[in-house]
Amino acid sequence: MKNKIPQSGLQTADFCKEINGKETLLCTLTNKSGAEVAITNFGAKIVSIMVPDRTGKLVDVVLGHNSIDEYLSSEEPYFGAICGRYANRIAGGMFSLNNIEYHLAINNGPNSLHGGIKGFNSVVWDMEQIDEQTIELKYTAADGEEGYPGQLDVTVHYHLSDNNEVVISYQAITDKSTILNLTNHSYFNLSGAGNPSVYDQVLTINAEYYLPTDATSIPYGPQETVANTPMDFRTPHAIGERIDNDFEALRFGKGYDHTYILKKKDEKELSFCAHCISPKTGIAMDVYTTQPGVQLYTGNWMTGNFIGKNGKRYPCRSAFCLETQHFPDSPNKPAYPSVVLNPGETFSHKTIYKFCIE
Repeated sequence: MKNKIPQSGLQTADFCKEINGKETLLCTLTNKSGAEVAITNFGAKIVSIMVPDRTGKLVDVVLGHNSIDEYLSSEEPYFGAICGRYANRIAGGMFSLNNIEYHLAINNGPNSLHGGIKGFNSVVWDMEQIDEQTIELKYTAADGEEGYPGQLDVTVHYHLSDNNEVVISYQAITDKSTILNLTNHSYFNLSGAGNPSVYDQVLTINAEYYLPTDATSIPYGPQETVANTPMDFRTPHAIGERIDNDFEALRFGKGYDHTYILKKKDEKELSFCAHCISPKTGIAMDVYTTQPGVQLYTGNWMTGNFIGKNGKRYPCRSAFCLETQHFPDSPNKPAYPSVVLNPGETFSHKTIYKFCIE
């Protein structure tokens, strides 16, 4: 693993620590145009993404921390992380599979969130740098870990293309039938990490329907149309334009925290998911994914109580997330796309975050 001095100002030494007998590291990817992505194997987290603004200046567009110690004590344990074994929520922390009932840790109100108490976001992955623009991370979750069945072998590749695409490829196999839902939980601010608001950033989502949720963020009932609601991003809207509207979904979520059902021709098609642009920097991001849904989250629970990278605070709604994934509580919703992975099958998905100037 080559040591580099990231242009983000991160210090590699601050990411070197032994946790449960495994060493944490910081790896930096750089492409031919000078863009840069820094990743730690603690939680397989994206720590920074440096891309040029309209003046050519590199801007860090994801929130994060300066060191492993700060990640360990963070109010926001999912910054940039790979979330699993089941990203998003499972109602009551319970599901049945092959007539066996499984009980998971309750860590989000009455529900299980992002894999439980010690999800994939808080374990040390094995990391290997493949080349200047690619790393591979691997983690094996034991049978019964956090209550989930089956030994699960997960591989994630991060690749920074010469077109300023951050390509995330996921693969997994199991030795026993299990459930699986993986996502990356980067918190974006296209005006720069530490900019106090994303209200002016203009978002488009390729979805005609969303999943309404109850007060604990569990979907209920059928999908609902976004038409004639503040959930409609089929055409561009500023994130803050309707976020405080008197609308049940927004009241329950304290802002946007909802799954959008992506418009696709084929179930696993790598297709357009979303577009967002900052009028301040001109930085735009296009998202493509093979996943059936995307969770839009607008940092509604962020407090600004702690210092993030480069001395910046992160107040409420100073970031947005576009977490490509399967739907929340799918194991308990037979009508949703299946999240069951059986022995002999391979879980395989890809998400691309592409940055450019507009």
